[in-house]
Amino acid sequence: MAKAKARSAKPAPLHRWKWSGKGPQDRPMKGELIGRTRADIVDQLARQRIVAGKIQKRSSFSGRGKVNNVDIMVFARQMATMVRAGIPILQALQAVSESLKKPAMVALTQQIMEDVSSGDSLSTAMAKHPKQFDRLFVNLVDAGEQAGALDQMLERIASYKEKVESLKNRVKKALWYPTAVMAIGVGVTMLLLIKVVPEFESMFQGFGAELPALTQFTVNLSEMAQRYWLHAIGGLVGSVMLLKAAARRSAKLAYRLDGLLLKLPVIGDIMHKSAVSRFTRTLATTFASGVPLVEGLETAAGAADNRIYIQAINEVRQDVTTGQQLHFAMRMTNRFPALAVQMVSIGEEAGSLDAMLNRVADYYEEEVDNKVDALTSLMEPLIIVVLGALVGGVVVSMYLPIFEIGTAL
Repeated sequence: MAKAKARSAKPAPLHRWKWSGKGPQDRPMKGELIGRTRADIVDQLARQRIVAGKIQKRSSFSGRGKVNNVDIMVFARQMATMVRAGIPILQALQAVSESLKKPAMVALTQQIMEDVSSGDSLSTAMAKHPKQFDRLFVNLVDAGEQAGALDQMLERIASYKEKVESLKNRVKKALWYPTAVMAIGVGVTMLLLIKVVPEFESMFQGFGAELPALTQFTVNLSEMAQRYWLHAIGGLVGSVMLLKAAARRSAKLAYRLDGLLLKLPVIGDIMHKSAVSRFTRTLATTFASGVPLVEGLETAAGAADNRIYIQAINEVRQDVTTGQQLHFAMRMTNRFPALAVQMVSIGEEAGSLDAMLNRVADYYEEEVDNKVDALTSLMEPLIIVVLGALVGGVVVSMYLPIFEIGTAL
């Protein structure tokens, strides 16, 4: 019973320890190490023929921070470098963990080290952390371990994630730019209505004359803004949160929202090209790594990040399973551009599908770049026009009564 409890007990949390001691020939040494207890640090130092002196706990790594895709990309590249240099997996993991700064990433690396030291393969240890290491990552590491080309696979994963992350950032930029324009416009207008217009309103009350229609409209809008601006912000935030929650619970609603996003002018085209690029890049990476096409399509579906394309890729996978060629199955969905389908067809005929898929991904990534740049160029003057119209409209409406009085005199 006691043994069972001991086995089920959670290990002590990881900490960063500052140490000082004496090395060979009594040379004073100091530094930092990562471990769970002082005994761990003493053991690590002893293996390096260092006699521990003072050991001081600095910080804990448990549950702090969040691991993101960039962290995983850097981790993969560092591991690839270590493995290529001939360093054993455990030592490579130890070296990487000591170079990391983010506590959550250090803890993750240490957990993988423990699993590997217990007899698990690197891919098996990573598979225990699906939030950080997706199916593609685990499958490619597994393929690399079996083929004796782990360093190449890790480098390929790092390059893949770098390109995908870059594409994500471009798409985010395209989505946030229009949002920023609207937010700035609404914010400036609300500021004028709440702070500036009331000052003019008190002055207009002394005129004792009927205000022009535009001025009266602005004053009414100002009174409404002063009363309900908090309600408006709360309603907007609440609506967005409710919509997100509903989309998470309802697959049908999420599907419709993704479809609506693809129909937006300019933004929709960027989303289309981004989905095609991510699909072809993922499929190229898996296929070049020896993953069967059907399994690669399953992985690529998750990378599309749009439910319309996820469904289309799943349809492609089903058709390929029945024996259809990839390009024909893609054409049948009516989702993929004719150019992409044609290039995939050429790749299949020439026996260089992975290379052609990478070219398709490169082409559509460049298209996304061009579209985002065009959108940015379009939005810059649009911001000026929108702000000018809003601010100018409010200012003109406020000065209309003054102009009329001047004309009457």
